[in-house]
Amino acid sequence: MQCIISKGFHRIPSHRTWARRSLATLANPLPIARDPYWQNIKIWRNVKEEDFLSYRWQIANTVQGAPNLFKFLENVLPETIPHRGNVQGHERIQSREDFIVDVMEGIKLAPMSTRLTPHILSQIDWTKNPLLDPLRRQFIPMKSSILPDHPSLSLDSLHETEDSAVPGLVHRYPHKALFLATSVCPIYCRFCTRSYSVGGETDSVKKSRFLPTRKRWEKVFEYIDNTPTLHDIVISGGDAYYLEPEHIWEIGKRLLSIPHILRIRYASKGLAVCPSRVLDDTDSWIYALNKVTELGRNEGKTVAWHTHFNHPNEITWITRLAARKLFQRGVTVRNQSTLLRGVNDDVPTMKRLIYDLADNNIQPYYVYQGDMVRGVEDLRTPLKTIIELEEQIRGTIAGFLMPQFVVDLPGGGGKRLACSYESYDRKTGVSKFIAPGVKDGNRIFEYHDPLWSLSG
Repeated sequence: MQCIISKGFHRIPSHRTWARRSLATLANPLPIARDPYWQNIKIWRNVKEEDFLSYRWQIANTVQGAPNLFKFLENVLPETIPHRGNVQGHERIQSREDFIVDVMEGIKLAPMSTRLTPHILSQIDWTKNPLLDPLRRQFIPMKSSILPDHPSLSLDSLHETEDSAVPGLVHRYPHKALFLATSVCPIYCRFCTRSYSVGGETDSVKKSRFLPTRKRWEKVFEYIDNTPTLHDIVISGGDAYYLEPEHIWEIGKRLLSIPHILRIRYASKGLAVCPSRVLDDTDSWIYALNKVTELGRNEGKTVAWHTHFNHPNEITWITRLAARKLFQRGVTVRNQSTLLRGVNDDVPTMKRLIYDLADNNIQPYYVYQGDMVRGVEDLRTPLKTIIELEEQIRGTIAGFLMPQFVVDLPGGGGKRLACSYESYDRKTGVSKFIAPGVKDGNRIFEYHDPLWSLSG
């Protein structure tokens, strides 16, 4: 297949005038301290702010693959690994070498390949708490953490392949479809629900990738054109951050030209893992998104950016400036978090995440129960955890800022409120749901708690 390239698209309008509204001219009612947090990493000690804010610099210094991660860990880890809190399973990790060997062995078993941006790597506490750091847990596997898979786990737990009308278009809900435009991301999450297709192949998973080709995209557009019941399209992958600006513009323009498409959303973790791109006036990705937003507004249609923050530590002063810029440009941003064990599965952390998002004009939209995907059983939580979190947090923040706590049902049942189960046997860890708006109302969908939560 021939990959789509920029010259195959109509060029987006020049962004020179728009780009003149530089970072320095942004309204700044509340001063934001601009500490060079990346300089805590020895290899980036002399990196200037202007370089770190460059998207090109971020991409050039992204750590991808086991050999590069090995070198990075050698530079950042202390000789002796500190043990703080409950490090069950990590008792034998005492030295830098122990830690690195454990990570390299973990990578061999992981369903996702490794790719980490300097922004995220700079926020991990390498010197005092590398074993339990919530960002490390999300993105870097360790063999000593890996737990046996529940027998009901699978790679495509949501049955997206079965619900694909054409390759790369998941049509599960009556009026909404998911357009998987690419299979590449700026960073790879260990717990990815799309580990069957996203990222490079690993020792344990052969991927069914969705390449950004014109031939495949045209089939998607043709299906959407010919399905008037569709009103809402999510453009994801992979990650929309890895689409060229011309692609962002062309996809948005094409979808908005279809009379029955009233809402489109670009799904990207980019704001959480590489926010400096929003501030980089030499990069036109955000300008393309802004132009699509304006086009939609002019036609009475909604365009939004759905991003993915899981922990407050992902939010830095760069994130806050980027969020402010998006707000000033009229871009609607919503967040979808995943509930992860040892990351955000306690009330203080989840509450702080919700508040921090709201304070930066990012709508807390969903908190997902971890999907039943293989290889990340150590990160899943029992259903009772998400239910208890919602009970404790609801009423502490304005209702319009309260996210929905949901389960994306295994087998393609779609999203249901976690508390809306038909039955939940906490001893066996089996909860049962129905989804009358998506599938046959008599069909039962089961979610299984992780095995570790059933012990004792």
